Amino acid sequence: MKPRVRTEKQAVDAADLRHESGTHAARQLGYETIALVLQGGGALGAYQAGVFEGLHEAQIPLSWIAGISIGALNTALIAGNPPERRVERLREFWERICRPALFPGLPAALEFALFNSTDQVRTFFTASQAASAVMQGQHGFFAPRFPPPLHGVSDHPEKVSWYDTSALRKTLLELCDFDRINEGETRVSVGAVNVATGNFVYFDNTCIHLTPEHFIASGALPPAFPPVEIDGEYYWDGGVVSNTPLMEVLRAQPSRDTLAFQVDLWSACGPLPRTMADVTERTKDVQYSSRTRFVTNTLHREQRYRNLLRNVLEQVPEAQRKTNPWCLEAEALSSDKRYNIQHLIYKQKAYEHYYKDYQFGLSTMREHWSVGLADIRRTLAVKDGLALPNNEAGFVTHDIHRKK
Repeated sequence: MKPRVRTEKQAVDAADLRHESGTHAARQLGYETIALVLQGGGALGAYQAGVFEGLHEAQIPLSWIAGISIGALNTALIAGNPPERRVERLREFWERICRPALFPGLPAALEFALFNSTDQVRTFFTASQAASAVMQGQHGFFAPRFPPPLHGVSDHPEKVSWYDTSALRKTLLELCDFDRINEGETRVSVGAVNVATGNFVYFDNTCIHLTPEHFIASGALPPAFPPVEIDGEYYWDGGVVSNTPLMEVLRAQPSRDTLAFQVDLWSACGPLPRTMADVTERTKDVQYSSRTRFVTNTLHREQRYRNLLRNVLEQVPEAQRKTNPWCLEAEALSSDKRYNIQHLIYKQKAYEHYYKDYQFGLSTMREHWSVGLADIRRTLAVKDGLALPNNEAGFVTHDIHRKK
């Protein structure tokens, strides 16, 4: 389906409606924008669902949700449902895709008994979950191609992948209301990569009409999943270039006082690899963590300079500030807005290894979900953790796992 491009006036009107709808609740916390930022990470994405449940439980209003890959799919489920049904729909989605695509899984009682057994049994069992995902796919998500594509044999771009994701479109259409997504009550942004140009793009409901294809494209990680065609162009998973949309949220114009919950599924910090399997795992961690703390440190410095520029301009006579071209440019660059980043990072469990992003299974999923819920509850319990920053930069980051 060809995306419907909005006029500038329509985009502004939608932004105004969205802003007004969350203004009262957001201002109780002192922010103009409250954002949920969701990284990619496959099966680990259930952690994000747990984080969202905690935000919903605490009645934290969200005016913007941005995601990449599995984060984009969670975004669709949240924004595509009324507030009272969002947790329910997320749970329905994860319960569905954590079942094998072709053959029935183990009885629930036996699965949870194995998962909650010894560390050795749990490690073996979760490895078998990952092997099952590779061999038969996941229900309502992806299934292996038969016959599989052959190296060197040309075919249609949408068939050049190990798995078929057509089932995912049906799942999203069943569980998400795309009219609601496009009404603009909540701003929605999902990232993808143009296969032909290599350019990273954001599909945003303030600019275009979003369809299931935009969200599926954001999660089309090659070579497992095929590129998705949108308006004559093909797109891959945004994580190929950048696995977090945090920069997009914090550099948005016009600037606004922003509270952002950044939910990462990969930790940049980790142990030195001792085996080849460890090397594979550590490579994924580093590649897909997208240097979130580097991004926040960079933006912290930028905001400090903008704040400094604002204070310097206040020392310049008003008449000169309004006429001097350098002052006018400095005025445009300066900012006194404030940013609070609540950083939540999934911490790997001992039984998880390099296959953790495709280690689907009900038992594993529920463990990820419960950890996300526990982490956001701890985060929200920090005294004054959500307060507007009052330091010279107007920028703070909080992470309950960070070593002091």
